[in-house]
Amino acid sequence: MKGVLRCMIAVLLLLSFSISSVVAQEKSDKKVAEKNEEKEKKKEDENKAEKEKKKKETYITDKVKDFEAFEGLFTIYQNPKDGETYLEIKKDQVGKEFIYFSYIENGVVGAFSFRGQYRGSKTFSIQKHFNKIEFVEENTSYYFDPENALSRAKDANISKATLLNQKIEAEDSLKTAYLIKADPIFLAENVELVKPVYPKQFKGYRLGKRSKDKSKYVRIKSYPQNTDVVVEYVYENGAPDTWPGPGTTDPRFISVRVQHSILQSPKNDYQPRYDDPRVGYFTTQVTDLTSHSATPYRDLIHRWHLKKKNPGAAVSEPVEPIVWWIENTTPEDIRGTIKDAVLSWNIAFEKAGFKNAVQVKTQPDDADWDAGDIRYNVLRWTSSPQPPFGGYGPSFVNPRTGQILGADVMLEYAFLTNRLNAGKIFETALLNLDDPELPWGDHQYCMLNNNMQMNNLFGLTALNALGADYKDHEQIVKESIYYLMLHEVGHTLGLNHNMKATQLLSPAETSNKSLTKKKGLSGSVMDYPAINFAANGRKQGQFYTTRPGPYDVWAITYGYSPAVKNAKKERQRLNKILERSTEPELAFGNDADDMRSAGKGLDPRVNIGDMSNDAVGFAIDQIKLTQSVSQNLRKKLGHDHRSYQELRNAYLVVTRQHSNSLRVISRYIGGVYVDRAFQGQTGETKPLRPVAKADQKRAMGALISYGFAPNAFDAPNDLFNYLLAQRRGFNHFGSTEDPKIHARVSTIQNAVLAHLLHPTVMERMTDTQLYGNEYPLAEMMDDLTAGIFDADMNGSVNDFRKNLQAEYVKRLIGIMGEKGHSGYDNIAQGLAYYHLKNIRKRLKDADAQDSGTMAHRTYLADLIDARFDDM
Repeated sequence: MKGVLRCMIAVLLLLSFSISSVVAQEKSDKKVAEKNEEKEKKKEDENKAEKEKKKKETYITDKVKDFEAFEGLFTIYQNPKDGETYLEIKKDQVGKEFIYFSYIENGVVGAFSFRGQYRGSKTFSIQKHFNKIEFVEENTSYYFDPENALSRAKDANISKATLLNQKIEAEDSLKTAYLIKADPIFLAENVELVKPVYPKQFKGYRLGKRSKDKSKYVRIKSYPQNTDVVVEYVYENGAPDTWPGPGTTDPRFISVRVQHSILQSPKNDYQPRYDDPRVGYFTTQVTDLTSHSATPYRDLIHRWHLKKKNPGAAVSEPVEPIVWWIENTTPEDIRGTIKDAVLSWNIAFEKAGFKNAVQVKTQPDDADWDAGDIRYNVLRWTSSPQPPFGGYGPSFVNPRTGQILGADVMLEYAFLTNRLNAGKIFETALLNLDDPELPWGDHQYCMLNNNMQMNNLFGLTALNALGADYKDHEQIVKESIYYLMLHEVGHTLGLNHNMKATQLLSPAETSNKSLTKKKGLSGSVMDYPAINFAANGRKQGQFYTTRPGPYDVWAITYGYSPAVKNAKKERQRLNKILERSTEPELAFGNDADDMRSAGKGLDPRVNIGDMSNDAVGFAIDQIKLTQSVSQNLRKKLGHDHRSYQELRNAYLVVTRQHSNSLRVISRYIGGVYVDRAFQGQTGETKPLRPVAKADQKRAMGALISYGFAPNAFDAPNDLFNYLLAQRRGFNHFGSTEDPKIHARVSTIQNAVLAHLLHPTVMERMTDTQLYGNEYPLAEMMDDLTAGIFDADMNGSVNDFRKNLQAEYVKRLIGIMGEKGHSGYDNIAQGLAYYHLKNIRKRLKDADAQDSGTMAHRTYLADLIDARFDDM
């Protein structure tokens, strides 16, 4: 029984265990099932969420559906309904650098904007920061040697500029591109200011507030390597207090049309070349902050990327030539001269190792591109109501390397006409006393065209008055166009002005056509020369040079001759070229050195409106020529059934030539010859050498004879009765129509005095006695006072001299200053004091010949007495 019982118990236990195992398994299976169900549900929820998310996502294709697409370097989408634009940025463009460039497609001169005005270029990078895209302008002004440990701190205290940041509006489905709003880039002025920043003292026309509603897109184009957007900005000024000048319809609303261009940074083997003070290129300034040099400069010269097709040949065609297009707006009768002039630059490039480096083509009348397309270099002509410049040869570059990427030449048709700026009052019309480049401050603006127009009008007036052959008229016009084109294209090759170049030949040599056609009339076409009009019976030579000069050939050789691979040998090669800078025909001095304005510059050879290595002698001959021409003006320029406008213009042009000649002469007084040769260079002289006393005395004598003497501005008495401008509506070009002859002469004389008595000039004459000047300030003042007073101290004083003497006395009083304050040094003040005392004594002792002279001398005496009574 017990066995059976045990057996039954065992069976029951086994059965119980089996049941428990089954129950446990069932529970386990249930848990697994529940977990699987949870996973499945979670997956379903995730899929559902993903689907919901995708429903909410906006892709680029969705955002710009029905928009017009402009595909290229950057794709721009524009809404055809309201003009709103978006910019697509590819993921591989983030972190890369691009070049931004803008120029004025059209504007109003009085508002400081004009067609063809280049506004420079900058390097910027595109950055992504979380959900935004940033445009960051890079600072390219500094260099760190990568081998120097300091390069690790190259960003210290050097700021970049975040021009703007834009929220990412959409991405493409593969997340390889971003979409941002483009209106803040182009319609606003975040990337580039269009409206000028006016100084506090500015009194001219000011653009009003930019209208967001009226400003608009004009044209969008995109190419593989650049994207161009043209915008017309409208500025509103409800109550303007000045008029912007000709070309303005309503001064309350001014439109400025700007082209914005974004370019891909070039990827090539271009090698930068560095600037040297002995040769003149436009530059991008870069400072080496790891250099130990006293001049840690790595300034990049601006030049095109020329590369030989055949590197082993002494002269080879370039892989990519510099191609110029004559715009189809150019008058057909001058296109041939323009082409020949531009191609003349190949003379210089052949010496640098390139054949046919410059090529010229003509834009077809049915061309599908316009001059605003930066892929084309265009020679452009305009005829503006108020010409902003004479000629303008701008270019834009890669700021990282100095490589020129594009250029235009802008020329004003007024150069070929008799149209003068009649809006100026008579006494200052055409004198251009300081001849500033332009108020925009860009060194690439050029006033050559304006100067040459005046030269041409003087030359043509002189030919008419002297009865010359008509062929000479044609020669002046043709040679002037030739020279103008050479000059402006020279700018686009990277060359800046060389105002020292007219010193190349002697006066006799300037008449030798066979010599000047072979060598050049001046050392460079980058000068502002006087017209080479033969005087005193000399044989007439070329009026203007018609080929690149010796300096131009040398400068192009320095800038463009191919480099050798070895760095040390390349430095030696370039130094060998630069060693030639002391050769007289390679003389160089640019706008920073010239003496065009009173008190500016040092070296009188660096000047505008001069000619030959005897600039004083040439200027004297030109004044004598103006005197001869004046005698015949009315006889030769009087025409029946015409107004007297042409005669009036002729008088202005002739007296302008007289004024310019006096200005050139005056710069030799107190002048210092400058030699920028390096130490130990063959042919070097002392860097600073005062002008010889004999030359300064000669210049002073010429100023007294032709600028200050009682008969210096004599003209036929019956000429002045006929200087009447042709009336146009209610315009009188001044307060009244009568010509202000005395005011004009006084303005010319005052311009000379402004230089001779400039505080910088007077102080320099004292300083230079320490290093060679033998014409001291005291002697100069003795000569000047005598020249202004001696000739008529014992007789009657004519009205021209009354103005001159009064102006001189007032300037002496001004030198002394008031209450101990003066902009002059003590030596100049002492001399002014002495001469005022001396003049006062002489006035007291002089015999009065007539009541007018008596009144004049009494007036001067009282001016002087009043000054000393205040002391």
